[in-house]
This record gives sequence, structure tokens and C-alpha cells, in this order.
Amino acid sequence: MTDVRLRHGRFSLALSFFVQGVSFALLVTRIPAIQDRYGISDGLLPLFLAAVPVLAGVGSVATEKLVARVRPGLVLRCSQPVVLLALLGVGAGDAVGQLALALGAFGLSVGALDASMNMLGVSLQRAYGRSIMLGFHAAFSLGGIAGASLAWVGAHGHLPLLVSYLPVVVVLLPAALIGSRWYVDAGKADATEAGGTGEAGEAGNRTPVAFRVLLPLCLVMCFAYIGDSTVSNWSAKYLQDVLGSSEELATVPYNAYMVTTLLGRAAGDLGVRRFGSVVVVRCGSLLAGAGFAVVALAPGAWTGILGFTVLGLGLCVIVPQTFAAAGRLFPGASDAAVARLNVFNYVGFLVGSPLVGALGDAWSYRGAMLVPMVMVLVTLVYARSFAAEEDRYGGGHERPRTVDVG
Repeated sequence: MTDVRLRHGRFSLALSFFVQGVSFALLVTRIPAIQDRYGISDGLLPLFLAAVPVLAGVGSVATEKLVARVRPGLVLRCSQPVVLLALLGVGAGDAVGQLALALGAFGLSVGALDASMNMLGVSLQRAYGRSIMLGFHAAFSLGGIAGASLAWVGAHGHLPLLVSYLPVVVVLLPAALIGSRWYVDAGKADATEAGGTGEAGEAGNRTPVAFRVLLPLCLVMCFAYIGDSTVSNWSAKYLQDVLGSSEELATVPYNAYMVTTLLGRAAGDLGVRRFGSVVVVRCGSLLAGAGFAVVALAPGAWTGILGFTVLGLGLCVIVPQTFAAAGRLFPGASDAAVARLNVFNYVGFLVGSPLVGALGDAWSYRGAMLVPMVMVLVTLVYARSFAAEEDRYGGGHERPRTVDVG
């Protein structure tokens, strides 16, 4: 029965990652349509966009406090519908104030959603006794591709935002709610094994999260998202303005990046089980650094596309393994460690795009691509932070534990 519960919990959590990938892609890929609908000026738009990751960071911090009293599964069960309804609110409003309210709800709930999803992923991986974290993030990537494709259909057909969003929410909202019945909060079992019972036992045995120990992983997370935001925000402009591609060809690198991200994450857990987290993270960092170097030195558009494609294979493994490493470093306080680490997701996302833009304007866009390259390569310095208790996942032996369905 335990094995069945674990499998159900794994599938339901993967579904949540997929739903989140769809909803996030539907928001960010329709930003021009959102701007037109609400008449937001180019000067005001960055403030709206920056507010989402800032509020998401607030939501992640609040989740750390919240899971001391309730299970992460309950937070996820409540926050995912709010994300979907907030997305619907973005498409349904007609005044700037309504947009601000919808984006505010989206940001806060996304922070809670991201933190609680990865908390459950870390604890479920511990229950499995082998690496499965990359598979969850592969589901997110698959959802991102699906969401971007649906957004393209809406944009190509000149559909109103509400018409684009409503069918997706009608399908995904009940699916997420039904799937949430099988969430597994394996962390509670860890607390019981440590000498406590239930949530009170977990709180009583929680070890404090030493920020100086977590800091290397926070930097790795931040640098990885600076690299990711560079691709998502600048790949099309770079290909068109620097490498002289056509407008149509300029849309290719991000799509190629998303596909290789999916493929890399789908196969990544096998790599971790065979070679260990340290080797996988080091190889990913080197591939990502090589990808940025190819982009910076590319003589033409197709070479630039190759660079962005290699980037996807490299960057895709770093973030899931960073969450997993935080859970291994603080097995008695993995929820708190994941929540704090998750904040640096949004720091990187917030810093990456303006950093590359400012460097590109002041220096050159080729030179600007070398800065995220160096940041990603810094991960090599901190690679040993991914080795804590790695023998628990390196052998590929599944050792399920008694768990509670949340």
C-alpha cells in the first residue's frame, strides 16, 4: 500500500508541476496582449512585471512560516486554484486596478505554490530513496511548452485573453483539485522517525537552517535563474539585432531551449542515479557555460541557436538538484530550507533581464552574454554542496517509508 501511495503522490505532484508550467507560460507569453488590453505604457510595464517576482518572494517566505503549522500539501492544494483563477482574472479585467489585483494574487500564490511543490518533491524523493526531482521539473517544462503553444494559438487567432484562458482553467482547475487528493507529505514520516509524532513532533525536532551553509545553494539558484531569464528575455532580440536573423527565425532559440530543457530533465534522474548529483551539476554548469560562450562568439544565427540549445541541456539540471541538495543538507528542516532557497529563484529572475539589458546598452550584447556565463560557471566552485548524504540517492535503490497522504 505504501508503494501505491508513493506512486500516486508522485503522479499527482507531477501533474501540479505541469499545471504550473502551463499557467506561467500563458501569462508571460501573452504580455504584449495584456499590455494592449489594459493600455499600459512601456514605462509602466516593467513595474507590473517586477511586482510578480517580488510578491512571489513574499509568498515563499510566508509559506516557510505557514508549513510550521500545516502540511505543505494543504498549501499547494489551496494555492494552485488561486494561481489559475488569478490568471483568469488577468484575462477578464478591463481596468488597470483589476490587473494589479490579479497580478498581485498571482504573484503571492505562485510563491506559495513553487515553495510547497518543491517541499513535497524533496520529501517524496527522500521517501523514494532515489533521485526523482528532475522528473517533476520535466513536467513543468512540458507544461511550459504546452502553455506557450496554446498562447501561440490564441495570438495567431487574435483571440481575446479571456477566450484563451477560460478553456484552460476549466480543464486544469478540476484536474488539479482531483489530483491533490493524493499528495504525499513524506516529511511528516521523517519527523516521526526522529522521535516526534505528527506536526508537533516535526516542529519539535526541526533543526535550524544555517544561512551560511545554505548560501552557496542560494547563489547557485540565483545564477541559474539569471541565465534562464537571459534566454527567455533576450534570445529573440539577440538573434535578430546582433546576429542578423529574420523575425521568424528569432523565435526559434527559445523554443529549442525549452525542448532541450525538457529532454535534459526527463533523462536527468537517470544521470543522477548513475553518476551522482555532483557530476551531473558540474556537467550541466560546463554545458551552460559553453552554450553562453557559443552565443557570445556566434558568427551567425544558426550558431547562436546551437548555443541556446546547448544552454537548455546545461541549465535544466541545476535548479532541481539545488532544491534536492537543500533538502539533504537540512533533513530535519527541509521545508524551511526549500522556502528560503526558492526566494533566490525570484531574485535571479528579477535581476537577470535588466542586468543583461544594461550591460548590452553600455557595452555590447555579445559581452553581456559573458556575464551570465561566468555566473553559471561559479556553480563549479560550489559543486561539493550537492554531495551531502548523496549515497542515499546514488545507488538507485528505492527504500519507501510509511507516509501520510496530505
